[in-house]
Amino acid sequence: MALPPVMIYGDDVSHIVTEEGVAYLYKANSLDERRAAIAAVAGATPTGLRHDPEVTERLRRDGVVAFPEDLGVDVRRADRTLLAAKSIGDLEAWSGGLYDSPARFRNF
Repeated sequence: MALPPVMIYGDDVSHIVTEEGVAYLYKANSLDERRAAIAAVAGATPTGLRHDPEVTERLRRDGVVAFPEDLGVDVRRADRTLLAAKSIGDLEAWSGGLYDSPARFRNF
């Protein structure tokens, strides 16, 4: 493999952030709820397409998932200026050496 795979024990994942929203997995009360939260923010993927809109709405009310509008982000105005990191270099610097980006991302 060009890059080694990263494996993380599932119970250690507290948040998943996608362009669709945020799943606060640490707030889930069960494995099924964790799965539903992941599906809610998985977008147009096989997992995301299986989400149940009623369950997603309940998770949203309970604060287990949040979408851009819940976070005060107007998606019509969203662009890179809203990001804290302006470059891959920022991410590398802020990680204190823990993140070393792949060469193809180094355009900073």
